[in-house]
Amino acid sequence: MRDYKKLEVWRKSHELNMFVYSNILPKFPKSEQFDLHSQTKRAAYSIPLNIVEGSGRFTEKDFAHFLDMALGSTHELEYCCLLFKDLLYIEQELYINTNQLINEVKAMLIGLIKILRK
Repeated sequence: MRDYKKLEVWRKSHELNMFVYSNILPKFPKSEQFDLHSQTKRAAYSIPLNIVEGSGRFTEKDFAHFLDMALGSTHELEYCCLLFKDLLYIEQELYINTNQLINEVKAMLIGLIKILRK
C-alpha cells in the first residue's frame, strides 16, 4: 500500500480537479446542468479517486489497473473540454490552460503505468 498524498501524480490530478471545479464548471449554462456538466464533474474527480483507490491495493498490477482507469477519465475530461470550447462555453485561453494541466496528468499517469508494468 502507498500513501497517495505522497504521489506527485495524485497532487497534480487533485489540482486539475480543483481547477475544473473552479474555472470550468461555473461556465456551463443551466441547460447542461444534468448532462455534460455532471459527466465532466465525474470525469474530473474520477482521476484522483482512482489513484487513491489503486494506492490502497497490494500489488503493482492492481495499482496499474486503477491508474489505467484514471487515464481513461483523463481522456474523457480532455474531450469534454474540447467540446466546451467548440460549444463556446469556455474561451480559447481557458481551454489551452486546462488542456495543459490535463496533458501533464496524462504524461505522469503513463509514466507511472510504464514503471509499474516493467
